[in-house]
Amino acid sequence: MTSPEQIAEHLLLPGVLTAEQAAETVAGILAVQCEDGAIPWFRGHHLDPWDHTEAAMALDTAGEHTAAARAYEWLARHQNADGSWYAAYRDGDADDVTDRGRESNFVAYVAVGVWHHYLATGDDAFLDRMWPVVYAAVEFVLALQRPGGQIGWKREADGQAVEDALLTGSSSIHQALRCALAIAEAREEPQPDWELATGALGHAIRSHPERFLDKSRYSMDWYYPVLGGAVRGAAATARIDERWDDFVVPGLGVRCVLPNPWVTGGESCELALALWAMGESDRALEILQSIQHLRAEGGMYWTGYVFEGEAAVWPEELTSWTAGSLLLAVAALGGDEATVAVFGGERLPSGLEPECCGA
Repeated sequence: MTSPEQIAEHLLLPGVLTAEQAAETVAGILAVQCEDGAIPWFRGHHLDPWDHTEAAMALDTAGEHTAAARAYEWLARHQNADGSWYAAYRDGDADDVTDRGRESNFVAYVAVGVWHHYLATGDDAFLDRMWPVVYAAVEFVLALQRPGGQIGWKREADGQAVEDALLTGSSSIHQALRCALAIAEAREEPQPDWELATGALGHAIRSHPERFLDKSRYSMDWYYPVLGGAVRGAAATARIDERWDDFVVPGLGVRCVLPNPWVTGGESCELALALWAMGESDRALEILQSIQHLRAEGGMYWTGYVFEGEAAVWPEELTSWTAGSLLLAVAALGGDEATVAVFGGERLPSGLEPECCGA
C-alpha cells in the first residue's frame, strides 16, 4: 500500500493534498476494492462500470498499478456477450445485478481507463488482453449512434434501444472514442468507421444541442462538452464563463443541479479537470481548494453538501468515485503524464470533424 513517502509529487497540491492526505485517500479507495478487483461506490452499495473505472484510474495516479489492473480484469471477466456491462451490481457482485439497463457512456468508458493504465505502465501485454474488451464495448456503443451523430442513452433490460441522447453521456463517449482510437493506433489496427463516428459525434456536441435531451439544469451538461474534448479554445472559455455564476458557489464548490442548494465533490473535481484542460489552472486550483470541507476523517470525501436551510452533508456517503475524481484532478494539475495525456488530449487523435459541418 502506498505510504506518504511513496506518494508522487504530482499528487501534492497546496491547500488540497499533502503526502499524508494523499496516501490516506489512496488507502481509502483500496479499502473499498473487493478481492476480485471490483470497486463499488462504497462497501455494501452498488458498482457501476463508469465509476469503477474512474476509481481504477485514480489508483494508477498513485502508482497502485496492480490494484488498477485487477479492476480492469474484473471488467474483462464480466463483460456481456454484446460488449456491454449492466448499469449496477450490488457491492460489485457480478451475479447480483440490480439494474440490467446497459448505458452507453458506462460501457464506453473502459477505453479511457485502459488507455490511461497503458500510458501509466507501458504494459503491452495488458493492452493486448484488453483490446478485445475495448473493441466489443465500442461496437456496442456505436450501434446506438443516431444519424445526427449523437449516441442513444442505453439499451433497456429487454434489449430495446433508448434513442434519446444525453449531452453529458455523449461528451464522455467522445473522450472514450478518442482513447479507443489511440489504442487501435498503438496496436496498428486502424478503425476508420470509429473515426467517422467520433467526428460526427463531436460535431453534434458542438453544433446541435437540439439533438440531446434538455438537461441544462445539470452542471454536467455545462462543462462535459469541454471535459470530453469536443469543445476547446475560445468556445470552451465562452461556454464556461456563460454559466459560471449559475453553478459555482464561491468557497463551497459546484452545484449538481439548479436550483438546488447542493454542491457535490464529483462535479467540482470534474469542472476543475475541464478548467485545467482549458489552460486555467488557477481557477481549477480554487475549485479544488473550495471543496476541502467535504474531506472526511480517513481521507475519503462526502458526496455533497446542502448549504442552505439546515446545512448538512448529504447524502451521508463516502464514495470511491468522489475520492477518485479528486485524485485525477490533482494529478492533472500536478503534471502526471498519463492523466495529462488522457484529459489534455495529448496522444489522442484530432482532426476527426466531418468534411461538411453544415449537417
